[in-house]
Amino acid sequence: MSFILNLNTNIFYDGEAKAVKNAVKILRRDMEKRFAVSDGKKSNIILTEQPGFKEEEFCIKADEDMVIYAKDELGFVYGLLYISEKFLGIKPFWFWMDQKIEKTDEIFVAAGEYRAEKAIIKYRGWFVNDEVLIMKWNIGGDSTEPWRMAFEALLRCGGNMVIPGTDKNSKTYRQLASDMGLWITHHHAEPLGAEMFTRLYPDMEPNYAETPELFHKLWEDGIKEQKDMKVLWCLGFRGQGDCPFWSHDSSGQFDTPAKRGRLISDIIELQKHMIEKYVSNPVFCTNLYGEIMELYDGGHITLSDDIIKICADNGYGKMVTRRRDNHTARISAMPKDKIARGGIYYHVSFYDLQAANHITMLPNSVDFVESELTEVIDKNAVDYWLINCSNVRPHAYYLDAVRKRWFGKRISDENHSIEFVKEYFGDNKPISEAYRDYHKAMIAYGNEEDEHAGEQFYTENIRLLVHSFFNERFSGTPGLKWLVGDCSLDEQVRLFTDFCRNNIDKINDFYDRCLNISNSLKGSVKKLFDATLFLQTAIHYHCTRGVTAFGDGYKQYGKGNMKEAFMRLGDSAKEFYAADKLMRDSEYGVWKGFYFNDCFADIKHTAYIVEKMMGYVRERGDNARHDKWYRDAVYAPEDRRIMTLLVNDNHMTDWELYEAFRNGDNEK
Repeated sequence: MSFILNLNTNIFYDGEAKAVKNAVKILRRDMEKRFAVSDGKKSNIILTEQPGFKEEEFCIKADEDMVIYAKDELGFVYGLLYISEKFLGIKPFWFWMDQKIEKTDEIFVAAGEYRAEKAIIKYRGWFVNDEVLIMKWNIGGDSTEPWRMAFEALLRCGGNMVIPGTDKNSKTYRQLASDMGLWITHHHAEPLGAEMFTRLYPDMEPNYAETPELFHKLWEDGIKEQKDMKVLWCLGFRGQGDCPFWSHDSSGQFDTPAKRGRLISDIIELQKHMIEKYVSNPVFCTNLYGEIMELYDGGHITLSDDIIKICADNGYGKMVTRRRDNHTARISAMPKDKIARGGIYYHVSFYDLQAANHITMLPNSVDFVESELTEVIDKNAVDYWLINCSNVRPHAYYLDAVRKRWFGKRISDENHSIEFVKEYFGDNKPISEAYRDYHKAMIAYGNEEDEHAGEQFYTENIRLLVHSFFNERFSGTPGLKWLVGDCSLDEQVRLFTDFCRNNIDKINDFYDRCLNISNSLKGSVKKLFDATLFLQTAIHYHCTRGVTAFGDGYKQYGKGNMKEAFMRLGDSAKEFYAADKLMRDSEYGVWKGFYFNDCFADIKHTAYIVEKMMGYVRERGDNARHDKWYRDAVYAPEDRRIMTLLVNDNHMTDWELYEAFRNGDNEK
């Protein structure tokens, strides 16, 4: 006997849990996507409470009816989503990866019991962080729908925990996330999910030593707002704007690691007691992040055993402390041996204004991620895994890899590329091999295994260099010492651009490979490939070319060859504009406007900054009337010295002049 799923299948739930009702709506929507209009046999899916089950556990028994047994709301949610994935074929990233859902009349489910795999990570979820694309994007005019789709994808991945955005967004969307069944937790810079001090007191310095009672009120208000939700309470005290609190203190009271650690330890104990006034059996966690990890590692912070200790990678997937400005300590952040109550905050996307990835994938391999996460598991840090998912779509490949580790599956470049591509592109060996090899094309800017560049490497550093150029800081920009050391601006430009120049062949070859794959595809598969892996490859391709052209232009400027410098800077800006245009061209259907708010990498702004430098160089090389270069660009050689009419056209903008030179192939 088989159970029949079709449009006539009814779903019966007599409870009041919002999360379960939402999951019922999701399954009903998925059935409408999967099934054509049918007059087939009626059938029933019945949700039945089973008090003896464990949290999140479910069992599906299929016979004449299909019964989902579970103890709690997440058990029912996962059971309903299991039906969607296993029987209807709706994949975890169906929305984010444009899964094509084929219509059929009905599906037969073999009689028997079905249970999901058991997670080995207790609290597992995403931090929707650096979410600038999602913030300004809407779906059908609904600005909440992108968040709902992110939370749904997380649940489909088996996640149960989320930081639902940064700062204001976390407060705006935490009720939605909670109503969908997710545990809420908090940014390490926003302890207890409380309001930021400087938002409520904009005219005051956020100095705890001077006004502790104001901080206490912020924390208590935050607790009251969330006390009826499932919350993993993030304890700690870092500072405003994701920076150390002592950067705002001018009293000198916290001028040693011991003093800083003592205050953090005392505040954490105070926060625990505040929460216990309002919440029964609370769950506590704290982030050993950045400089906090250094204090903890130095023995300056004391934490009780009931607090989950969260260690963090450096933003590139390596479990060491992150680079902060020009400070690169690389202290191991790997949890200690067999740690009690341990967890991690891990990035597949990062924003550091140096070399990280935000609109492109992690530039390191799945094998590398597997190695780091396996060691984390071996250290018993399995209580809490929070993954920085950023804006989801650019990072679906690595998010899918990490969710497999949540359930104890081993991952590798070889197997994950095949499995992921099969789910969203079909059996396509060239695409799976391209996903497998993507990381091999990325620029290595250091000697460590994780030191490979995301797109910020190109955009952030160009802007720093141009800013220093305009401000005549020829001794060098401080913001690039981490990469090239303490040297002159000329040397910084040379060394930085050489990183791209020396690696450009790898990126060019991989781009050509993706171009050939794209040309071999048709229809929806081509559209998806072009908007995902090929787009990310093209961003690296054009930005690398933009950097090398910038280096050429700067070199020509140093030689006094102003026209040549102007043209090569124009070539640079053109490459950055090309990368930005490809992002806009990749938007279709629900993705219209997805890249509108690319304000982190901000490739278009990088192009604009380089174009401004073009204008400066033009002022140095052209004459005061702006007619000499114009004549060189548009006049025939025999007409250039005839001055009966000074000019025959409106004065050209810098870009019009650049294009006139390029279109005429006449730089001389």
